[in-house]
Amino acid sequence: MNKTDVIVIGAGAAGLMCAATAGLRGRKVVLMDHSEKLAEKIRISGGGRCNFTNLNVRPECYLSNNPHFVKSALKQFTQFDFMALLDKHGLTYHEKTLGQLFCDQNSQGIIEMLKAEVNLGDVIWRMGTEVIAVAQVEGQFQVTTATEVWLSDALVIATGGLSIPQIGATAFGYEVAKQFGLNLQPLAAALVPLTFQAEDLWAELAGVALENVVVSCENTSFRESILLTHKGLSGPAILQISSFWQAGKTLEIDLIPDLDLADFLRTANRDALLSTVLADVLPKRFVGVWLAKYGEIRPLKQYSSKELQRLESELHQWHIKPSGSLGYKKAEVTRGGVDTDQLLSKSMMVREIPGLYFIGEVVDVTGWLGGYNFQWAWSSGYVAGMNI
Repeated sequence: MNKTDVIVIGAGAAGLMCAATAGLRGRKVVLMDHSEKLAEKIRISGGGRCNFTNLNVRPECYLSNNPHFVKSALKQFTQFDFMALLDKHGLTYHEKTLGQLFCDQNSQGIIEMLKAEVNLGDVIWRMGTEVIAVAQVEGQFQVTTATEVWLSDALVIATGGLSIPQIGATAFGYEVAKQFGLNLQPLAAALVPLTFQAEDLWAELAGVALENVVVSCENTSFRESILLTHKGLSGPAILQISSFWQAGKTLEIDLIPDLDLADFLRTANRDALLSTVLADVLPKRFVGVWLAKYGEIRPLKQYSSKELQRLESELHQWHIKPSGSLGYKKAEVTRGGVDTDQLLSKSMMVREIPGLYFIGEVVDVTGWLGGYNFQWAWSSGYVAGMNI
């Protein structure tokens, strides 16, 4: 029987941050993960470029059953605190669109930095270690693996969600939560491409990108690009809205949000084909397929005002109902998880079970696309690490 102060299960973004923070405070920490490879989700993020946070992080950028829950952790450890950690290790970074920050040393630079922080805290590593059982014994937590049994005063679950199972995602964290009687908010793939019924698909448009469009679902909207695929729609705006979409809901897409089409057409060459005129504001291939719905493509002057009004209405309000999504294999994160009402926002500890913590993606907190979910991992991991 081995004894320690803290056991952290899950050596991803949140688990690494938590283990490092607790270790540097002088706590004796054991960090376990079933994978031999360290932080695979960090490694593949952004195609290996690692969008590690966002300059615009704020509570409104997170989806949760309790929208106020994230405030404490995000305040205790901000995006600027994580940037300072990169500075400490000599890593550099740059800003891309919408405040997204990318590490110049790519994902591996971030992984090596976190690994170094963990080692500074004299944390005991247990990679490639499958946890067979977790139990609470006389106020302590007992974690049994194939070769060892550990006892600890605190147990942190940082095992992530169901997204990207091909790199090792499992339901372990949710199973532990249910074992201890905790409620789970419904789970779903999030930040994921959406699929459509066959009759809504235009195979000839696969690969067409539409820039600067507004995608809305009920009262939520995102303005970015979308990509038409063989199965449906992808691209940043679709990934963003997917976190808010639920089966049966309809999307509304404004393809020309800044354009008064009627005014634009009034000043256009009326002898030109309408497809030629619209190709100035939309991709030519898209325009051709879209106008085919109206029959043979004609010169602008041959369209009635009623037809042009219908065209303008449809381009500003394209209504389409997804049939589903590409699921966890293509999802960046998991929506839902451990109900935040059962956790203390200042420490991430379970209210009714002293010493038990849940952090990162396993919790019912889902950030926007663009580094927000990594920031939640850093913030929730730090907060738990400071309180265990």
